Amino acid sequence: MEVKAYLEITMRIAAADRPAAAGVYAAYREPFLKTIAGALTKELLVRDDDVQVLHGFDSAAHAAAYLESELFKGLQPLWSAAPDVRIYTVA
Repeated sequence: MEVKAYLEITMRIAAADRPAAAGVYAAYREPFLKTIAGALTKELLVRDDDVQVLHGFDSAAHAAAYLESELFKGLQPLWSAAPDVRIYTVA
């Protein structure tokens, strides 16, 4: 399958907390790829001020549906502030 849409979730995370964020990413990556409809890829991108999780999907509809999934909702208690969430369609 080919990636047709990306879900980008950007979270501000202090440098001291980045190892914990990487652990959460690692723990959720495989369940995401195995159980979420249309999920194709998941990457963790780290910058000085924040981290981004870039999810690849087979459609924008599947990307949007993930935001309503139990797996995604289970992450919300880990956030200290609401993340910036964006869906992009591959042109």
